[in-house]
Amino acid sequence: MKASYENLQKNIRKLKTPDIEVWKNQYSDKEYTISLENPEFTCVCPKTGLPDFANVTIQYKPAKFCIELKSFKLYMLFYRNIGIFHEHVINKILEDFVKACKPRRAYIKGIFNTRGGIQTTVTREYTRR
Repeated sequence: MKASYENLQKNIRKLKTPDIEVWKNQYSDKEYTISLENPEFTCVCPKTGLPDFANVTIQYKPAKFCIELKSFKLYMLFYRNIGIFHEHVINKILEDFVKACKPRRAYIKGIFNTRGGIQTTVTREYTRR
């Protein structure tokens, strides 16, 4: 029996997520890197409904704004009950992150716990043009 994934994530790019707040960077003339790590990230497999666990790390070079950590924590907790593929959640997080703080550069890496003998790692980079 072939598993059907068609239309399972059709509207994922339109998923309404909590706002990520920012604060004004007083060192916007300097180039430096901030690293945020969430070793307890959880979401749900959209096919099985089982929880997925990951270590999600974001590194970014801020421009005018930095991420406010409490709002970012609440943003990440939002995914706890959302059925979403690993590849989609990493892309969605980075898109929302970039939209919020408009960094010079950003990099995200999600290392998902082994499931069925396979460990999935998803990365994506963003560079402001």
